[in-house]
Amino acid sequence: MSRLLAPLTRAVTYTRWLHLLVGAIIALVCGSVYPGLTRPGYGQWALMLLIPVPLLMVAAVIPVVRRAEGLQARLMLFPGAHARVEGGSGPRDAGVSVAPSASWRDRGRTAVWLVLRLWAGCAVAFVTGQLMALALELVDATSGGPADAESLIPVPGYGWAYALLVPVPPLVLLGVVALAGRLMASAALGLLGPSAAERLAALEERTEQLLERNRIARELHDSIGHALTVAVVQAGAARAAADPAFTDRALEAIEETGRAALEDLERVLLVLRESEQPASRRPTLAEANRLLDSARASGAEVDAEVLGALDTVPGPVSREGYRILQEALTNVLRHSGTVPIRVAVTVDDARLWLDVRNPLPAGSPVNGQGSGGGGGGGSGSGLRGIRERAALLGGRARTGPDEGQWRVHVELPLA
Repeated sequence: MSRLLAPLTRAVTYTRWLHLLVGAIIALVCGSVYPGLTRPGYGQWALMLLIPVPLLMVAAVIPVVRRAEGLQARLMLFPGAHARVEGGSGPRDAGVSVAPSASWRDRGRTAVWLVLRLWAGCAVAFVTGQLMALALELVDATSGGPADAESLIPVPGYGWAYALLVPVPPLVLLGVVALAGRLMASAALGLLGPSAAERLAALEERTEQLLERNRIARELHDSIGHALTVAVVQAGAARAAADPAFTDRALEAIEETGRAALEDLERVLLVLRESEQPASRRPTLAEANRLLDSARASGAEVDAEVLGALDTVPGPVSREGYRILQEALTNVLRHSGTVPIRVAVTVDDARLWLDVRNPLPAGSPVNGQGSGGGGGGGSGSGLRGIRERAALLGGRARTGPDEGQWRVHVELPLA
């Protein structure tokens, strides 16, 4: 019983009712001009349903009409938080588009929707009037007075027993309205739903959002992971050395690395806060010395060789190259400690090469699945991130043991 009465307590039932009644207004306006609303017959009712159709067809050609109908459908057929979303379409918007018509197919669907709304609105308006008139006649029959309303369903005689029937017409009306509202909502999804082009645009936007989210996750992983690794290595080395001078240098290196990590974090957060923040603010290979100095400050011996002009590397390639180098150095410090590291950066007219090598620790498995320079043998998120960055730029990355050393070799095209 409670399930049957549930629509009576939902606001959506009444907003859909109003939406249906509004659809009948144009028929009543046309009917007041011709053929008139004074005791219309069945033929005149049919004329009131047909006369507005050409006007609706013309209105459907106007692109903005589809937007207006979509907004009304969202607000009245699907009330909720999504109804206050402006522009666009997507899962949050109940599947109803608010974009203007972009094709003749959209205009055709809008025309069908306008005619359907007209006829459904007239039918609900007629049922509303008849059932409310019947309820009033039952009230008159209960009190013994003359019937003031005109209902197609006659009420014979008078008597107090009719009082028991007075709630029946309103309940039936609400049931009809709830059913009609659900049917109109379903029709709106089909006729006012996003077109194939709109769905494709929404899918592309969603894909871009996911890619941006993954990029930000990699930024945080690389930057903060590198800083924490350097800090841990420095702190451990300072404790083991028990040398005040070395401890001072280690603390200074931790401070510099932490400050650089905070700057990187601020860049990422700025991108999140301000979507128009240019990506060019991210560090590039021109700042690679900062990474090398940080690794040296950790106690590692870094032998770096740069061939070619780094300032000629395109921005996206240079930024991703910086992060790849950062992750490679972080892996060495995390898994192998302060071992000698050889870094080679080569730039020519077509490609950028990054090569990072370090000795494998004693006892490290040959297949690279142990603790050697990136340890995880490719199963960790760091090496996977290197390969993903290279693949997104159309390049390739190889990681693994090579003649007793752990090697990260990345090749990126410049165009």
